[in-house]
Amino acid sequence: MDMSDAVIVKSTRLKSVVWNDFDRIKKGDKCIAVCRHCKKKLSGSSTSGTSHLRNHLIRCQRRSNLGIPQLFAAREKKKEGTYLNLDQEQKKDEAFNLVNIRFEQEQTKDDIINYGSGNFDQRRSRFDLARMIILHGYPLDMVEHVGFRVFVKNLQPLFELVTSERVEADCMEIYGKEKQKVKDMLGKLPGKISLTVDMWASLDGTEYLCLTAHYIDESWQLNKKILNFIVVDSSHTEDKHSEIIMESLMDWDIDRNLFSMTFDSYSTNDNVVFRIRDRLSQNKLLSCDGQLFDVRCAANVINMMSQDALEALCGMTDKIRGSIRYVKSSEIIQEKFNSIVHQVGGESRRCLCLDNPLQWNSTYVMVEIALEYRDAFALLQENDPVYAMCPSDVEWDRVNIITSYLKLFVGVTNVFTRFKSPTANLYFPELCEVYSQLNEWCKNADDYISSLALKMRSKFEEYWMRCSLSLAVAVMLDPRFKMKPVDYYYAQFFGSGAPDRISDVFECVKTLYNEHSTCLAYVDQGLAWQVGGSSRLPGSGRDLRDRLTGFDKFLHETTEIDGTKSDLDKYLEEPLFPRNAEFDILNWWKVHAPRYPILSMMARNVLGIPVSKVSIDSTFNTGGRVLDRDWSSMNPATIQALMCAQDWIRSELES
Repeated sequence: MDMSDAVIVKSTRLKSVVWNDFDRIKKGDKCIAVCRHCKKKLSGSSTSGTSHLRNHLIRCQRRSNLGIPQLFAAREKKKEGTYLNLDQEQKKDEAFNLVNIRFEQEQTKDDIINYGSGNFDQRRSRFDLARMIILHGYPLDMVEHVGFRVFVKNLQPLFELVTSERVEADCMEIYGKEKQKVKDMLGKLPGKISLTVDMWASLDGTEYLCLTAHYIDESWQLNKKILNFIVVDSSHTEDKHSEIIMESLMDWDIDRNLFSMTFDSYSTNDNVVFRIRDRLSQNKLLSCDGQLFDVRCAANVINMMSQDALEALCGMTDKIRGSIRYVKSSEIIQEKFNSIVHQVGGESRRCLCLDNPLQWNSTYVMVEIALEYRDAFALLQENDPVYAMCPSDVEWDRVNIITSYLKLFVGVTNVFTRFKSPTANLYFPELCEVYSQLNEWCKNADDYISSLALKMRSKFEEYWMRCSLSLAVAVMLDPRFKMKPVDYYYAQFFGSGAPDRISDVFECVKTLYNEHSTCLAYVDQGLAWQVGGSSRLPGSGRDLRDRLTGFDKFLHETTEIDGTKSDLDKYLEEPLFPRNAEFDILNWWKVHAPRYPILSMMARNVLGIPVSKVSIDSTFNTGGRVLDRDWSSMNPATIQALMCAQDWIRSELES
């Protein structure tokens, strides 16, 4: 082509990075793009796009010495406000179209770069980066770290590096889209939802209220999802906390589908529970008039009693801790102690160890092992004038007794955390054993021990008064036990008063069963109306429910008179299911739901109650849950988005 009269076109409209390596030449009515490296001529028409130019640059032999990293650097310099320097960086302020986690967006030509035999998607890669940061809890500003930028440039030079502000915006977009998915899912659940309420803190003392939903889904799997992670002022009253929780329930539209709420076993939560329960009860939204609504964390009450035991051990624990430090202070003393151990014949396979005061079970392990060297410590004190901190015989005896208490608490707590998703039926037998042991410990002749036992039992009985009904109903729905554990343990605890207590449990079971029977009838009626094509005004279903309440009660009573057995009657009359380690109660109810349609609805709601809300990683912590330092420095809306989205993404990956 004759280029004698060709003119190089300089236009501000040429935004693509490829024009750093091409000259756009106009000859007559045609535009040509000429590679500055190999002088190859390609179409430069505005209707031709730039993909063919990008492909040429990747393959251009004469440009190979420069390489793609230079293309990347040129691309960054081309965009105004996006020059990325390892020492200094300016803010990016152009608008971005964000994508969701499933990459359902429409991709534009500028987002997809032909790269060899495949495509590079800028927005998808940016979104993967935000998702990774959420999932693993990385700090947002990691994208501005020198090492990360060098790594990304070498890995994929075409990726346009982003600022922490851009990543934060992407994370907020992920949160918004994932929240809508969770909200839609909660609205379609076949059963009710139970909530746990946790308090978190940041290193600077800021407090956060965390609401988590627990439910059993259509496939009979127990699930949980964080709904809110809200900053609260320490000066807020119980009324303010209850208001925050109610606003969250209505925001998620689950206030009409709530079954129970689980709080820590502190009296400060009493007024919060009362206000929420009172508000929901006014609209008749709670089952059994709210008798099962207030649940306190079982692991929390065990932890509180353990702290009482450790407090009683405090002086003796200091002596044991000091004794272990002394023995380990030098090789000479260690050898001397080992010789004494061999001499007294008390060799143990376990080595002395110090505890982590932030993990109360480690203190139990330290003391339990030290007890095995009791005689050796006593003889060491006789033969070593420097060592004078050995506990006395009375102290060792008390350590031995209190350690047995801690051993029970550790064992019960391990049962609570043995399963990733523990159902409510697991707790009744374990907590009954704790109650039984507390009663025995109170009879100890040593006033020091008996007063400790009385203090612990007082805390437990306060918990038992609130939660025993929920625990008993849950164990009744375990086909391996049914009402038998209630009969057995209540006879031990309450003597002649046991029949009345057992009757209270059974009356609650029947009331709950009747309520679910009524609900099933309305579900069936609703389906029938839909099939028949009938139309009804909003709220007419609730009005009908109110009008037919008396009729449903009459129907239930006459059915019993007619001799027709209910689901509940058939379930309780059948033999107990054999106990084995592999038993899966949710799978059992899934299989038997057609046989017990009403009772299975009830089981779905009751077994989903989170009787214990302590996570496995913080089971034995003596302090509260602490927010990550990097995330805690951000604004409250971003913190909530990151915490919730992280939980949802992890749940999605594990499912």
